[in-house]
Amino acid sequence: MIDLSEVELPRHIAIIMDGNGRWARKRLLNRINGHKKGIEVVRDVVTCCRELGLDYLTLYTFSRENWQRPAEEVGFLMRLLEKHLKSEEELFIKNGIRFKAIGNISDLPESVRDVIEHLERKTASFTEMHLQLALSYSGREEIVSAARVLAARVKSGEMQESDITEENFSQGLYTAGIPDPDLLVRTSGECRISNFLLWQLAYTEIHITDVLWPDFTRAHLEQAIRDYHRRERRFGLVKEKVGALL
Repeated sequence: MIDLSEVELPRHIAIIMDGNGRWARKRLLNRINGHKKGIEVVRDVVTCCRELGLDYLTLYTFSRENWQRPAEEVGFLMRLLEKHLKSEEELFIKNGIRFKAIGNISDLPESVRDVIEHLERKTASFTEMHLQLALSYSGREEIVSAARVLAARVKSGEMQESDITEENFSQGLYTAGIPDPDLLVRTSGECRISNFLLWQLAYTEIHITDVLWPDFTRAHLEQAIRDYHRRERRFGLVKEKVGALL
């Protein structure tokens, strides 16, 4: 077994946390019980990533599509999110974790936005690990938003169409300044990326596990990292050319 203390970790891990509802159904419980258990796993995974020395962690927490769920469930999720974020302030400060929310944050209840703004201000100077929660997030919407930013700059004469590059397009994304994920982990066995970080995942290694999110443990995360370590990342090049870029 690969000793993680002796390998180069992925710099940025993104996780699609899927399976709360199925976990609850398997136990004849309400979906809300699955969400409660799932939020406990979030804390464990964040703590694990900080202990391992990970630089960036992005968690797909609530998509734009999730607003279409029953109002009772959505309301509970918003209350659970607010309570969880308030309880994590001490963890963030103690471990030097910088917190950021990405997505259409204006969609969230005011009380949740207030907590997010407080945590972002409080942790703005921290550098030990960057934690991003994708909230009311849509990858397509993010790309459209970035395109509008560049279109406005062209219309104003600030730049020409020929000046548009991948680099300045990336600066219009929610993740501006953050390196693209090296590894995407998806729980519950589903083999799709569900409108998550569509631009950023272009060359990301993908690890799919059948484990439902509420059952996800440090051991499963470490297995995903070991799987990543065995991959040969070529970025579209032949093996001999990769070394010249690194």
